[in-house]
This record gives sequence, C-alpha cells and structure tokens, in this order.
Amino acid sequence: MATLSLQSLSLSPHRSLLSSPLPKPFPTSVSPRRPIRFHRPIRPAASMGSSASVASSSDSGAAVVDALGDATIFAASTGEPVLIKDLWDQNEGMAVVALLRHFGCICCWELASVLKDSKPIFDSAGVKLIAVGVGTPDKARILAERLPFPLECLYADPDRKAYDILGLYYGLGRTFFNPASAKVFSRIDSIKKAGKNYTISATPDDKSSVLQQGGMFVFRGKELLYARKDEGTGDHAPLNDILDICCKVPVA
Repeated sequence: MATLSLQSLSLSPHRSLLSSPLPKPFPTSVSPRRPIRFHRPIRPAASMGSSASVASSSDSGAAVVDALGDATIFAASTGEPVLIKDLWDQNEGMAVVALLRHFGCICCWELASVLKDSKPIFDSAGVKLIAVGVGTPDKARILAERLPFPLECLYADPDRKAYDILGLYYGLGRTFFNPASAKVFSRIDSIKKAGKNYTISATPDDKSSVLQQGGMFVFRGKELLYARKDEGTGDHAPLNDILDICCKVPVA
C-alpha cells in the first residue's frame, strides 16, 4: 500500500504533487524536475492502520488544492465542465475524493458500490462524497445507471488531468502484475455482487486509459487529511480508515 507523507509531496512545472517514483519499467508522466519539498511531518492517527495519514498542517493540502484548482473535469449528470476546487467548501468543508481507475473497471464498480452504501454515513457527518473516474460523462452514466450510483457525486476525467497532477500510478505492470492486485481474490463475492449489471461498454474509448490506477484523498477545506495511491488494480483504501477520519475530525 502506498502511504503518503508530506515529504513525498512535490510541486513541479507539470504540477505533480504526489510523485513518488514508479519502479522501472513502469511509465509515468510525473516530472521530477525542480520539486518543492514540504518538510512538516505527517503523524499517523493512533486508531488507524498503516495506510492512513493525518496532516499536521494545512500547507500540503493547500498546495494540492491549488494545483487541482486548474483541473477541469466533467459532471456525469450534465456533462458540463467543473473545477475540482469548486466541488466542496474550501474553508471548512469536508470531502472524500475517490479517484477510480476507469468506468469499465469491475473493481471500481465494487469500490463505487461500497462508497454508495457509505454515503448515508458521509451525509450524516457533513462529508461530501466525490467520485472521479477516467472516461467521458456518457461512460460515467453507464456506471451510475447500472450499478446504480448517485449521479450528483460522479465526475469524469477523460484526460486524466487530476490523476497526473496527483502523480497516481500508471502502467502495464501496475495494472496487471503488481502483487497488491492479488487482494481482489479475497473480495470475489463482493466484486460479483457489485458487477451483476456490469458492462464492458463503460470502458473508455482510449484503451490506454485502462492502465491508470486510482487513489483516495480526504480534505477539510484546503487541508489534506488523508492521501493514498493504489499500488495496483483493486488495491483500494480501507473504508474503515476513511470513516475513522470523517468521524474523528470535527466537521464545521
């Protein structure tokens, strides 16, 4: 599992912020040039597993949000472009931002199903759920209609802008051969349940997009509370870690 610390956050001319290097020969679009390092440490939350981190300062989150602020994605409900920074209150609003691989990934249908089932908990805690996937809005609507998943929470990133900014993993090896992907075999029943109405037609037309991996982020305003990059296909952040943060951090 990829646990992120403030030391791993960097800002480059290509605006990649969570750019820990990929093992060769996996390709990456992250630029290593002239990074600006953040040196304030992240302290692990005592009640969480090793995959979770809680920021001791808002500096890293502000840098992440500022870079993401220029990234345009598309609302699945309308197909209209939106700025990521406009999706939650930048002062004290809490948001869980889940980046799926792509809309035709059956493991992502499982993750979307888990997030959907948890939405009442997020809502009661005043936490906004935002799910982003690689593909066009029409592909996103296939997932939303057939899973189903709430359209108002779903966004499409056909050009993988947010993924590139966050430095999420990409490549053939990460997608098909990473040991972390073996976790899916322990969740076969869950995947089958989520995929009962699955269709491969939700897969992006640009087939190179299927090599993209996802990640999970929790923000309070511009403060980054949690950041995790999926090591391989189906290597999702533990939901209990996310819920633990949402419950333990006061929401305005």
